[in-house]
Order: sequence, then structure tokens, then C-alpha cells
Amino acid sequence: MDNTVRTGTESLWSALGGDPALVDRVEYGGPSGLLEARLPVMDLARATVAVCSLAAVERAGLPGRVRVDDGAVATAFVSERHLRVNGRAPVNFAPLSRFWRASDGWVRTHANYPHHEEALLRALGTTASADAVAAAIGGRTAVEVETAVYEAGGLAVAVRGPEQWAAHPQGREVAARPLLTRERLDEAPPRRTGRRTGPLRVLDLTRVIAGPVATRTLALLGADVLRIDPPDNPELPDQHADADIGKRTAALDLDRPSDRRTFGELLDAADVLVTGYRPGALDRYDLHRPGLVTARLSAWGDYGPWGGRRGFDSLVQAATGIAVTEGSAEQPGVLPAQALDHGTGYLLAAAVLRSLTEQDRDGGTRLVRLALAQTGHFLTHGLPRYEPERYLAESDGPLGRLRYALSPVAYEGGPADWSRPPGRQGGDEPAWLTA
Repeated sequence: MDNTVRTGTESLWSALGGDPALVDRVEYGGPSGLLEARLPVMDLARATVAVCSLAAVERAGLPGRVRVDDGAVATAFVSERHLRVNGRAPVNFAPLSRFWRASDGWVRTHANYPHHEEALLRALGTTASADAVAAAIGGRTAVEVETAVYEAGGLAVAVRGPEQWAAHPQGREVAARPLLTRERLDEAPPRRTGRRTGPLRVLDLTRVIAGPVATRTLALLGADVLRIDPPDNPELPDQHADADIGKRTAALDLDRPSDRRTFGELLDAADVLVTGYRPGALDRYDLHRPGLVTARLSAWGDYGPWGGRRGFDSLVQAATGIAVTEGSAEQPGVLPAQALDHGTGYLLAAAVLRSLTEQDRDGGTRLVRLALAQTGHFLTHGLPRYEPERYLAESDGPLGRLRYALSPVAYEGGPADWSRPPGRQGGDEPAWLTA
């Protein structure tokens, strides 16, 4: 693997506050050419898995090396597509979760959950027929659809190009902030200190896909992960089968006093809390506990004009210019995986593990925050991308101004370029150069 692969791991490990020397323990290998895209998706995938593995071996105090296999990474990043339940393939997107042509561009909707589909149809004033939805969206601008659907409690975003997102107020907020934040809120001792032995206790309040990827990874590493969902809004069956492996799940209505008390008792005994609901949605439940490690995941960040909005990977791709980069303004495209979800999930697990490691040393209630939009910004701006201009040169000569590709033959002490440009055909003497 070349230095660009290591660069991504170094950047993420630095953001997590890890010891730079540990990056030397990572080995990369496996089949090449996976998760191909215009953006460096495979580099993001490798790096997030690498730092998660590094955080795990650091916390466990293991001396060995970390192996990152491209085949395993690429397969895991599309785990939901490989899932089979008694031979049946999963349903990953509902019929109304897709791109739609608006009067001035494109809109991406997300209607996998029944209540989101109902809100979408209510905002559009139409039925669940694809033709009816297409007609309703086609008669409005993309931003009009985005605004109306969000106001109704649904999910839809206008497809924006990279320049449009960079100029958008939320895009400017995302660009101005770090990939993730890690805070030590006080000097409280870890909740497990002197209290008990046994596995780490992780209370999981997340939804498809990033949060569940993080918590299923913590379950893999030995944590007792208990996921809580509202009884009237369970996880989609196929998402549960893919993302809740290794965990236990329960249903609690936090607006019911008895369930609220049960939840409070669970939280009192937890070591880690991972949340994935939109910012502010859980504030009324007083989730703070001294000595707890809390990891908060959101779509757009908990700041800026979109700080309170719901969102999913597909919508973040559409709004932030990724869909246009992978396709075009005339026909948006998608990444080869829900890479923002999966990448953020492994990064979230790594942030939890690093917080626990630092907490063992220094104590303190810990808070980490990540957002899909921040991971998207790292994908589009934080990783090296193939740019042909870096490997081209220009010179003047008998043929005029010439742009040409530099030779890939390179070594220390070797030539950086050819010593002469091409001349006019047949214009040289038929003789050897003399000293």
C-alpha cells in the first residue's frame, strides 16, 4: 500500500488523540479495486477500520500488529446487502426512498420507516403511488420540496453540487469544525471503578446504520450491549438482523413512568451510552451521569441551521455534493456503499474505546460527538484524491506549448523530467550527439 493509505489512518488516529507510533503496527493487504468510486471511498473504509482496530488493541494492551484486509473491509461496508434471512435478500430501500426530478433539479427522499413515508406523503399532498409522488415533486423546486417535507416531519433534501454545499450555511458550519470532538467534562471516576467486574456495559440508543455498526463492533470486542427501542417504532427487521448481531435488544416507552424508571436504572449501571437520534430529541430524559462515556451521533452535526434535523447517509450524500460528484448535476449518483454510515460507525467505536482508555488513566466524564456530514467532509476534503494535474507538466518547445504526463519511473537521485521537449518530426540531423 502507498503512503496515501497510511495518510488517512494517521489523520483519523490523530483526531482521536492516539499515540502516532501505534500507526506503524497497521498492515494493509487483500484484493485491490474494491469500492471503486470517484471519491476515495476505499481509503476512508480502510482508515476507519484501521483506527478502530488500533483503539481496540491499545485498550486491550495487546502487542501484536493490526491487519486491515481490503476484502473484509469492503464486504463489511456493504454488510446489509450480503445479509440473507432464510435465503431471502434484504430490503434496503423502500420504493419511495430514491432520487426524484424536481422542476429545477433533483430531490432525494428517505421513506424506509412508515412514519417517514406518511410525513412525505402528507407534505406532498399525494398518495403512495410512485407516479403521484413524481408528479407532486416535479411541480415544485427542489428546495420547496425539502422545506415542506422537513416541516411535516419527513426526510427529503435538494441535491446540491459541491460548490452549492460549500456556500450553504450548514456546509460552512461543517467545513469550519473538526471531524469529531472529544471532551472531558469533569474529574469523576469511571463508573466501573471499584463497582464491579465483568464486561463493559453499553446502552445503545441508535438507529440504522452508523450507530448500530459502532455498537455491534463494541459487542464483538466483548461489551454487553443492550439496545433500547420504542415499542411502537421498532427497527426495520432486515436492519435489525444485520446491525444487532452480538447485542441484546429491549423495548421501553420512555414516556411511561415505569419504563422510564427501568431505563434510569439501566443508565445508572451503564459504562457507555451511545445515541443516534437527532440532536435535542433525548434532552428531556436527563441522560447525564458522572463517569459515563457518552457518544453522540447525528446526521448534520448539533450546530448550524440544520443542527436539529434528522438525516441518513443517502440524504447527506445528496445534500453535500457527493451525489453530484459521483454522477452529475443532470443525473446524481451514489457511493458504492453507505460509506458515511459505516465509516462513521467504526470511527464512533474507536472514539468510545479511546475515551475509555483515557478515562482509565485520567478519569472524567467523557463526551464524543460525530456527524455523518463531518465524515462526508473528510471524504471529500481530508483524503488524498487522484488529481491528474499533479502528474502533468508543461513546457515550451518547437511544437509550441506542450502539456504532457510525467514519467512514472522515479527513484532517489533519478531524473525528474525529460531533458528536451519533442522537436519537429524529421527536423534533427541523422547523427549522434557529441560530447
